[in-house]
Amino acid sequence: MTAARATVTSEAVVDAALTLFAERGYHGTALSQIAGALGIRTPSLYNHMRSKHDLLRVIVDRTTAAVLADFHGAVEGVGDPAEKLRRATRVYAYRHATHRREALVVNRDTGSLEEPHRTQLQERRREHEHAIRALIADGKRAGVFGVESPRLASFAIREMCVSVARWFSDDGPLDAAEVADQYAGFAVTIARGGRPLQS
Repeated sequence: MTAARATVTSEAVVDAALTLFAERGYHGTALSQIAGALGIRTPSLYNHMRSKHDLLRVIVDRTTAAVLADFHGAVEGVGDPAEKLRRATRVYAYRHATHRREALVVNRDTGSLEEPHRTQLQERRREHEHAIRALIADGKRAGVFGVESPRLASFAIREMCVSVARWFSDDGPLDAAEVADQYAGFAVTIARGGRPLQS
């Protein structure tokens, strides 16, 4: 027991919580279960965290920050609206294929955060949605996209990507990069709204 306890770090506690939150939900996970997964007693968790709520806050904070960083990194310096949307969708779909635990927790349990953290982190998620919507609206004004509602198209694209976390398997016929590439193409098709491809 002493050796197991010595290997526990704050990051290990977050990782164990992430796995259990993804499997059981935030409210369905007890601190004793997190401690048990780490091979330590429940009181020992408080050497590495303040509360179960704080673990959820850290997970949601890191994940939403990473999604925004992915988006900005993908579109920086890209002028063509279709290519921007393709790249923005690709990184979003790829993240949901490669960080499934985080995606499941954020999309299901963010509402369990206490204020002011809930509002702050939900606003970060809205920032990403608005950025995708603005990208589509800009493409529509430029005549590249023909979809009637950039808002609805943005919702459809984001929900399509979010679903990857629920069904993707590393043992499946396509790897994460291949799924992300195909989803990027689907997103551009949605945004074109029936407009023919430009040559």
